[in-house]
Amino acid sequence: MRIAAGSNVLVHLKPAPVVARVMTGTAVLHDDPEQWLGREVAVGAFLAGRTDLVVPPTDILPPGPHEHDGLWMTLWQFVPHDEQAATPEPRELGRSLRGLHAALADFPGALAPLSGIRDWLEQLLDELRPSSVLTREDIDSLRVELEALTPAVFESSLPAQALHGDASMSNLLRTDIGLVWNDLEDVCAGPVAWDVAGLVASASARGQSAKFSEQLLAAYGDPGVKGLETFLEAHALYDIVWQASEARRRPRAMKRATASLARWRERRAG
Repeated sequence: MRIAAGSNVLVHLKPAPVVARVMTGTAVLHDDPEQWLGREVAVGAFLAGRTDLVVPPTDILPPGPHEHDGLWMTLWQFVPHDEQAATPEPRELGRSLRGLHAALADFPGALAPLSGIRDWLEQLLDELRPSSVLTREDIDSLRVELEALTPAVFESSLPAQALHGDASMSNLLRTDIGLVWNDLEDVCAGPVAWDVAGLVASASARGQSAKFSEQLLAAYGDPGVKGLETFLEAHALYDIVWQASEARRRPRAMKRATASLARWRERRAG
């Protein structure tokens, strides 16, 4: 049974408590999906032995990566969760991310650096074409902004460690034991500020207030919560480029692309 469809498709392999995560939209970002997904599974297995804050790879059969008919997938444990759960409290979010980072800090394997995300964005920008949503001037401005943000964010001199890579509220599940992180596909190595800013940005995009973000950051604590502005700008740029790219493949993504672009233009104007 399909349980989610977006950039990737998730299928619950009932009656087995296994979820197949099938790369669809994100496959275009990676030259070597097997290596990329192998890192995701390795980090998931590592974390599963240390914390209950993440969805673990399945132990019923080999978790992959597997390739079938040109599609790459990994297999994960099905974790019962409340799909209609209310928005988590900000302090719970902050503590959950802090706990995840504490567990990730000791990951011994090699991970792609955060600069890899910059490389994806450059690739996507090269593929974008002017449209009713995105003008040539927009594309050129996004490219200039990406270059300007690179030294402070994607090639930051701040301490680096293993990161979730896509620490948004959409990648959290509400379970009987609390919040559980999902979707480790974008694991990488970089400053914790990247994940912290991602969580704050996703809360803001869902209409949460500045006070909500302040409480989230207070619960996360130091280090990682100071000097977030450039990381927040990088996440805003990431969201625009990714949504614009998705809109070419999935017309339903056009609304989100338009909204992301409007927020970016407003911020630049103000």
